Amino acid sequence: MKSPELINATEADLDELLALAKSTFPQEQYQLLEGVFGTFVHLMRGLQNAKTSIKRLRQMLFGASTEHKRTRLKGSSGGATGDQPAATDPAAEAAPANAAAEPSKASGHGRNGANAYSDSPVVDVTLTDLQSGDPCPTCVAGKVDDSPPLVIVKVVGTPPLTATVFKVQRLRCRLCDAIFTAPLPEGLSLAKYDHRCASLLAVLRYGSGMPFYRLEGLQASLNVPLPDATQWDIVAAAIPGPRAARDELIRQAAQAPLLHNDDTPARILNLMKERARAEAAGQTVKARAINTSGIVAALPLGQKVVLFFTGHAHAGQNMAQVLVHRAAHLDAPMQMSDALACNFAGEFKSILGQCLTHGRRKFVDVLEHFPEPCCHVIEVLAQVYANEAHGRDEKLSPEQRLIHHPSHSGPPMQALHDWMHAQLDQCQVEPNSGLGQALRYMIKHWSGLTLFLRKEGAPLDNNSCERALKRAILHRKNSMFYKSINGADVGDSYMSLIHTCALCKVNPFEYLQALQAHAEAVIARAALWLPWNYREQLTATA
Repeated sequence: MKSPELINATEADLDELLALAKSTFPQEQYQLLEGVFGTFVHLMRGLQNAKTSIKRLRQMLFGASTEHKRTRLKGSSGGATGDQPAATDPAAEAAPANAAAEPSKASGHGRNGANAYSDSPVVDVTLTDLQSGDPCPTCVAGKVDDSPPLVIVKVVGTPPLTATVFKVQRLRCRLCDAIFTAPLPEGLSLAKYDHRCASLLAVLRYGSGMPFYRLEGLQASLNVPLPDATQWDIVAAAIPGPRAARDELIRQAAQAPLLHNDDTPARILNLMKERARAEAAGQTVKARAINTSGIVAALPLGQKVVLFFTGHAHAGQNMAQVLVHRAAHLDAPMQMSDALACNFAGEFKSILGQCLTHGRRKFVDVLEHFPEPCCHVIEVLAQVYANEAHGRDEKLSPEQRLIHHPSHSGPPMQALHDWMHAQLDQCQVEPNSGLGQALRYMIKHWSGLTLFLRKEGAPLDNNSCERALKRAILHRKNSMFYKSINGADVGDSYMSLIHTCALCKVNPFEYLQALQAHAEAVIARAALWLPWNYREQLTATA
């Protein structure tokens, strides 16, 4: 059947309909209609406190999935409550009075300039019959000078992998059967697939989420066949260099003063089969969940390292395995995550910070049912994020940021903390309602949620790790699963390097080529072959 048109109705709207129907409908039909409306209201209230297992159903019933303030508060009747004034964006207050009447302009035209093609070859086209300083051929009296060149970008389409067939001439002696073969072109080896194939396959599969079987169909249609099993053999054979670089990234990440971590579900078929066999045999299965853990480390010099680990271990356990490599003389690092206990499981010391966005989301989810108090919380947090954006725009140092936030974000956050306590202490909110649970979550984790007010360099949220995990989620949506632990380790190694390259603004295709072409040097001294310094080694080698 066709999907029905979704209609949002409040309990007041339903009561009005029931009042109109009571005088019109017979008693039995009226009771049936009243029961249907009651069921609908009960379902809506139940979904308000539902878990994420029915997330899609909640989005279908409650509307937009975006959490942006201008979308969620659009048309809302709520605002600040009590004596607390609504927080405002300092940038909005400084805007001119007629700014609201001006139409918003697009941020860009969507076209890329020549500078965006930084790794593309540049061909200089010069005038052969005219030089700078020569007389002008048109007016004769003037002289021509250098002018900015006309820049034309030419983009050519090619298949992902191309092939060239070499027919090498061979001559044979009729008397002694000696065979004479023409020399191969310079630089041509007998290997069928060069290292560029492995680099491109890794970027397509683990960077863009293209499964091997889809690429197999694409290549077959382009008359360059490449079976999916062969693709796996190519990337697996090229893993020693990238794996050594990933292990060095783990050691580098362990020294970072700030680490983000989180989990997303994953599938490994061999582990799932082992679990099924153990359950069938009546054995106790300790580790049931399979996750991909993402860890983002912010290094002291500004680089960021992204690490992925797939298996039974949760994010906290994988974090412990990383921090095993931390130097003993370093202080405990800051750890940013949500409040799940599995993110902190492990024998390691850290300064815990919790994601402010997760706390805000609790109020966004129940905004429709508690508009006024939720609007108040969202407005206060909007002021905090406006202060953070101001610090970014002004390029404040961590020391200056630690002065800026307590003076500008501290008072509204303290007022919000007092207001939330008052709501619960004065019984203004049912503790087990959606709003009550959101308030209790914020109060319980207040110390971690406000770490940025006390600790230099502490972030507001865990969004950097959430963005990194999108690469693992993209892979899961397209490829569905890994077959074995080895396959998961290969995927984690490539994904860690590719996403680290993206954050360091390095071409991952060229970087993987360098790791594979110089695998022995990478394995011997991997610290010299990281995304931010490998070009120096290429220059020295050349």
